[in-house]
Amino acid sequence: MTLVTRPAVADDVPGLARVHVASWRETYRGVMPDSVLDDDGLVARRERFWTAALTDERYRANRVATTTSDGTVVGVAMSGPPLDDDATWQQQLYVLYTYRAIHGRGAGAALLRAVLDPSADAALWVADPNPRAQAFYLRQGFAFDGTARVEDGVHELRMTRPARHHAGRSRAAAREAPGDTNEI
Repeated sequence: MTLVTRPAVADDVPGLARVHVASWRETYRGVMPDSVLDDDGLVARRERFWTAALTDERYRANRVATTTSDGTVVGVAMSGPPLDDDATWQQQLYVLYTYRAIHGRGAGAALLRAVLDPSADAALWVADPNPRAQAFYLRQGFAFDGTARVEDGVHELRMTRPARHHAGRSRAAAREAPGDTNEI
């Protein structure tokens, strides 16, 4: 299986919505209310969300990436300007979801690299409990900062990551190299 991570485009919207909803259903059962997860209109609402994220001028500063396998969307990530009032970081990860079937194959790390500039401080909110995601973010250099909140009935913990300074070619330059794919 070959995974390819690239910037998302409007044609990806149905796939982005499907992976977003399926990931919620796979991951958040018992964390989010069943009435939200089982809502028949959830995919259509996520399609509207992704359409706006990719086409609305208000979200121009956001970065959206997708991972595909044989042309099928299997992951999505989005970052943008910080949303927290107390932000001291330059960017915030809003979304990172992949199908459970591809966990551990490098898609999450590739998506993270595609939407976050390693030379800038970053933050994110992760559901709690969600030990797999929390362990993933810890491996990616994030740390809990002691801040918690409840958002839409879900307990979340904030994680932050300082800027990384690399010698030689930057990750962004490597990411933009022709033919860059994640071979699995």
